[in-house]
Amino acid sequence: MMPSELLAAPVQSAAPAPQPSFTASRALQPRLHALIPGGSHTYAKGDDQFPEHMPPVMVRARGCRVWDADGNAYIEYGMGLRAVTLGHAYRPVVQAAQREMLRGLTNVGRPTVLELRAAEDFLQTTQAGDMVKFAKNGSDVTTAAVKLARAATGRDLVAVCADHPFFSTDDWFIGTTAVRAGIPEAVRRLTVSFRYNDLESVRRLFAEHPGQLACLILEAEKDVAPLPGFLRELRELCTAHGTILIFDEIISGLRWASGGAQQVHGVSPDLSTWGKALGNGFSIAALTGKRELMRLGGLHHGQERVFLLSTTYGAESHALAAMRAVLATYRREPVIEHLQQAGRYLRELLLPAIAELGLQNHFLLSGPPQCLMYGTRDAAGQPSQAFRTLFLQETLRRGLLAPSLIVSYSHQPADLEQTAARVQEALQVYRRALDEGIEQHLQGHPVKPVYRTRN
Repeated sequence: MMPSELLAAPVQSAAPAPQPSFTASRALQPRLHALIPGGSHTYAKGDDQFPEHMPPVMVRARGCRVWDADGNAYIEYGMGLRAVTLGHAYRPVVQAAQREMLRGLTNVGRPTVLELRAAEDFLQTTQAGDMVKFAKNGSDVTTAAVKLARAATGRDLVAVCADHPFFSTDDWFIGTTAVRAGIPEAVRRLTVSFRYNDLESVRRLFAEHPGQLACLILEAEKDVAPLPGFLRELRELCTAHGTILIFDEIISGLRWASGGAQQVHGVSPDLSTWGKALGNGFSIAALTGKRELMRLGGLHHGQERVFLLSTTYGAESHALAAMRAVLATYRREPVIEHLQQAGRYLRELLLPAIAELGLQNHFLLSGPPQCLMYGTRDAAGQPSQAFRTLFLQETLRRGLLAPSLIVSYSHQPADLEQTAARVQEALQVYRRALDEGIEQHLQGHPVKPVYRTRN
């Protein structure tokens, strides 16, 4: 159990935090943007998501800490967009990948024994399906799930949960967002939406598009828990209408439970997609589900063939070995319990400071403990990118990289207590900005939403 000595620590007046140097990182910025569109290979990691004059470019990481090009150290709470659940450079995972690379089977012209063992490990550990197909990222496997659903049903329409922010970089989903340049209108019309925890919105879709919905795709749980009966009723509605139910477990798989959110809530989808935590930062994703669907992407059936997933790097040996080491760690050690306890402890450490500073309506903690998030609101109680930027600015100054409050197995009580003390100082600045005006405290422009039509 996490200790609780600091839960009632009084709010102290903090001295201004020193401004760390970002000279080396700033020098790297134009070079990154000259060669890489957006300056990053993931938009959520882009410069527009961090304070304008504080752009740390990272050079190494270990456990729950990262270091930038200027030598600044941070306790990290992004954890690779939730991909790293065990900690950076987690030794058993790195060693497993290294051993496999030295065997020379990184990429050969036939299936390997490792592919079989990896599939067995995944299916036995997660209990999420009868067959599995590996790929390199979540977008590939969610798109493959949609293709498989369309092939199995002979239908075109896809229903996505409008309350969940990301499913794929591919047209069927990105066409539903503000960043839709380059996506044909005809493709966009093939995706419709429903609301999470709103069964009536789902029933309405079935009524408006009878016999046309190939699949419903959603995260079984993310920031908000499902209402009692919601997932089970979705399961029944999809079965009744011949529609494939897909759970996106890219985040929840191995963070909610070894069997994902579907295990926690006792509802089995037809297909589910997995990624992120599977490789603890290594590139590995998975599509799994019922045999009668998955087999359509194989060779041993008499129906029309589905070109499901065929990627040169889908079975890279080091990534599969990393996944096996991750799964073994989950079977051997209390990873899930630690994530829950650490997130719960961090929340408990932060709540007294939030209350004492009167920020209950301005700095909001949300989500389950293993996936803790925060929301920033201005003096009028409205969601605010400017106040998010201010919080990022003040936490970066204090050695925290906190686009979220995501914990890992490597976050220990001392790390969380140190974090809480630094967040408390940042929140004192937040309080003053509410009282005095944010322009007195924020340096540079606010961060921007990822989904926007113009830069």
